[in-house]
Amino acid sequence: MDTSTPTPTLLPYKHVGGPESAPTGTLESFNPATNELLGNVPTITPDQVDAVVAEIYKVQPFWAELSFADRARYMRRAAKVVVDRKDEIAALITAEQGKVRTEAYAMEVMTSVDSMLWAASNASKFLSDEKIPSTQAFMKTRKMRFHYQPLGVVGVISPWNYPWLLAMAEIATVLMAGNGVVFKPASLTCMIGQKLQEVFDEAGLPEGLLRTVHGGGAVGQAIVDSPGVRKIFFTGSVEVGRGVAESCAKQLKGCTLELGGKDPMIVLSDANMPLAIDGAVWAGFSNMGQTCAGLERAYVMHDVADRFINGVVEKAKGMKIGPPNEWSSEVAAMTSPDQYELVKELVDDAVAHGATLLCGGPMDPSQLPEGQRGGKYFAPTVLTGVNHGMRIMQEEIFGPVVPIMTVDDEDEAIRLANDSQFGLGASVWSADKDKASAMADRIEAGNVWINDHMYTPGISQCSWGGVKDSGLGRSHSKFGFWEAVEIQVQAATPAREASLWLHPYDETVGPSIRATIDLLYAKGGDRFRTLAESSGALGRLTARSIRARFRK
Repeated sequence: MDTSTPTPTLLPYKHVGGPESAPTGTLESFNPATNELLGNVPTITPDQVDAVVAEIYKVQPFWAELSFADRARYMRRAAKVVVDRKDEIAALITAEQGKVRTEAYAMEVMTSVDSMLWAASNASKFLSDEKIPSTQAFMKTRKMRFHYQPLGVVGVISPWNYPWLLAMAEIATVLMAGNGVVFKPASLTCMIGQKLQEVFDEAGLPEGLLRTVHGGGAVGQAIVDSPGVRKIFFTGSVEVGRGVAESCAKQLKGCTLELGGKDPMIVLSDANMPLAIDGAVWAGFSNMGQTCAGLERAYVMHDVADRFINGVVEKAKGMKIGPPNEWSSEVAAMTSPDQYELVKELVDDAVAHGATLLCGGPMDPSQLPEGQRGGKYFAPTVLTGVNHGMRIMQEEIFGPVVPIMTVDDEDEAIRLANDSQFGLGASVWSADKDKASAMADRIEAGNVWINDHMYTPGISQCSWGGVKDSGLGRSHSKFGFWEAVEIQVQAATPAREASLWLHPYDETVGPSIRATIDLLYAKGGDRFRTLAESSGALGRLTARSIRARFRK
């Protein structure tokens, strides 16, 4: 099988808007493993964002009027394009983001197709009008329903660590909800973002409904600030996310934020140890640890700690470092040189404060495969002797580092797991499902996995998001759909029915409502007593209601 590095390409850029939104420059993209130039994409300036949004609004009302079945046909065609072009897309992900080939298919391409098809199949289930039962006796003639209205134009600002899956899952949800999208990919993976636009263009999505724009953080901020953008879906750092939330709050518009994590892994004495070791290695080192829900700290019962630590170290040392486009490669360059420096800084700080480096660390270029020496490689790293006074146990690492602590009991493990400003994910490893589930109930996180870690972001029916500094709201699942709409209640009264509480207030209305409280909610004898005492007022109110039916 050919394992040579393909040359990523993009179709010639086609501008679909007016001159006020036409690109004014270019953004270059580089291969993180070789530092070679891959290509470039067109950019706009921040003051052009409002024009882009206005142009999307010319298309969005038509899209919102389509049935769910019609929207789903476009989405399924786009999913077919991804399947047909899977090799091309995976090659671009490998070349631009640096993810090894197997993970490009498994973590990005396959899961994105599933998210598109799930959105196409389930939008009508969760967003069709929903009847509200009239459970109150005095409301039995009323017809009430939830109606889910598209927001209009939604901004999707995606990260560089999962540039295809995370963007596609949110865009699929937002589009199926009837909205238009202004999409800004991360600058480090701008070509992947532009390729996503090509997929929808090839699928025949109404021209201009999805607009991909580039131009750095200033363009992203302009999307957040644009009065025409009704909501923001943002994935990124806590610092930037706080700014997004503040800007949205000033405009009284919503935002869904996924801001990273510090995921703990709790290994109990009865855990399947080979499985726990394999899980730690995969959760800690896949995608070079550049995963918001990746393993960032492990707490292991003291009686099994040596076996667990030795097993993780042995497997970490055995991971294959090689060109990311080879099927067998497991370790590749980090995507961001700045993130590489931060990971190195955190590891050095931990060692300086007493931690023991059992394996891994920054790699010298001479250790790297020929042709890969322009990248920033960090070998899978295991630390022991860490404690919560160290930065590495409090700050997000976002790199291939697993710090391990030994604990005495389950209560200590839970306390340490919750001792974090983050709350995205966590895992509990035990042969006792009931015990693990009870522990999961006590963990402060948006996602808890038992005997596995971090896989549900790729399962569309599961919600995705966290608590504390890990963000606000949820994407994916039915909750993701509800984040992409306005929820309206429509309540209908028969044309000739007068409500009991209408004016004039008198000795009929007030006493009747007072009596109704007992008739509906009191017990036994109190009901009969009230009925006897208030029969006159209730009769007069009933007669008034009947007369109202015949007024003209």
